[in-house]
Amino acid sequence: MQPYERSLADAAEAIRQRRLSPVELVDSVLDRIEHVEPRLSAYSAVTAERARRAAREAEQEAVAGRFRGPLHGIPMGLKDLIDVAGMATAAGSRVRSGHRAETDSTVTARLAAAGAVLVGKTHTHEFAYGLITPRTHNARDAGRVAGGSSGGSAVAVAAGTATFALGTDTGGSIRVPSALNGVVGLKPTYGLVPRHGVTSLSWSLDHVGPITRTVEDAALVLTALVGHDPRDPASLAAPVAGYRPHTGTDLTGLRVGVPRTYYFDHVDPQVEAAVRRAVDRLAALGARLVEVDIPMARYIRATQWGLMVPEATAYHERTLRAVPDLYGADVRALLEAGELMTAGDYLRAQRSRMLMRREWARMLEDVDVIAAPTVPTTAVPAGLETITWPDGTVESVPDAYVRLSAPANITGVPSLTLPVGHDREGMPIGMQLLGRPLAEAVLLRVGCAYERAERLCEPGRAGGRREQAPAPPRRAGSGPAPAATHAI
Repeated sequence: MQPYERSLADAAEAIRQRRLSPVELVDSVLDRIEHVEPRLSAYSAVTAERARRAAREAEQEAVAGRFRGPLHGIPMGLKDLIDVAGMATAAGSRVRSGHRAETDSTVTARLAAAGAVLVGKTHTHEFAYGLITPRTHNARDAGRVAGGSSGGSAVAVAAGTATFALGTDTGGSIRVPSALNGVVGLKPTYGLVPRHGVTSLSWSLDHVGPITRTVEDAALVLTALVGHDPRDPASLAAPVAGYRPHTGTDLTGLRVGVPRTYYFDHVDPQVEAAVRRAVDRLAALGARLVEVDIPMARYIRATQWGLMVPEATAYHERTLRAVPDLYGADVRALLEAGELMTAGDYLRAQRSRMLMRREWARMLEDVDVIAAPTVPTTAVPAGLETITWPDGTVESVPDAYVRLSAPANITGVPSLTLPVGHDREGMPIGMQLLGRPLAEAVLLRVGCAYERAERLCEPGRAGGRREQAPAPPRRAGSGPAPAATHAI
């Protein structure tokens, strides 16, 4: 195994025991970047010299016995919405040409204090306003989409060009690309991870979280990120806890909600089969399966759209008027659409979210987690615009990708995606676990138990087995996208 192939937890233990040096690990990752980056384009900027300098400092500290913890000397990527002092935060847009951050974001500073080593800034869909990340290619198949808007971060982790990365998630932007590239992505509870110094898309929906290779790795990164920051008005003053799950696979007594409605509607049969196999695995570990109905499902898309679009337009109001031609056509169209929405539209969406949060809280009284597909289909070929489902329904690719992830943003509940198999073409399939606010530890426990059980059954294949499944829905290559949520 090459150093860049190690999980965060494995690399951290090797560094702690002096079996691996931070310099060796960082050099391996930088060599990997040089080899695959021309094909995948995960990075907007690679900070090789900075990374090597930081790795040498981390190694000197380790030799002197000053080990900062599990992130000491670990290579990371940061989505190009996250400020790093002295570096550009271009947000994938010409609007930000020449921008330089004066200070670190809160999450950048916390990761640096924990000893993590920045190797570069990763590509995002422009201002995180899309589900594709056009510059970046899927780590499993460069002819397919990476997903967005944190596509660069997910591809970097999947390809071994970062041991972990941070993304942002407004309607699925951590979880969608993570699922499409076969890695783990965690959208924490709203307000748990501070967003100071992170470019906003929609302030009442935005989250920052980790993308990793394993659930245990996600727990280690989350532990370094959490904690109140008064500079973020939404930051929670919740107690800071360690999230590293206990070892073992016993889930006896845990209640897993399996949706009867919404989450398995218009889903590729291969995706549904893989997720239901994963749910059965949880039951085999002792969990009790409980069927649930998703409340207010018919209002999810309208609520997401009604909140996100006007907030995004308000954020960009000055630059949209001053330099409209610097925006990409797709993002400009969405921002201009926001100018047509009324205060009444926004207030109705706020009321819908309030009711939805209340009903989700009631649903989550009866279960500990909900298990469902992360996205309804795997990574589609680049350039594909629509999906035609077996009943004849035509859905735009962005709408399909955001449909199952948006509820967690509206309600603010935590959501974890992890790989649970592949389709017949070898493309990854993700399952998401959703839980009560601030119940990240429960999601991580369940995810870790699943991973360990899969490794015990199939050594060397923690992401699950490739299995044959029913034929996928027909994918159409052209045609206009329906007017619905194109978010994030």
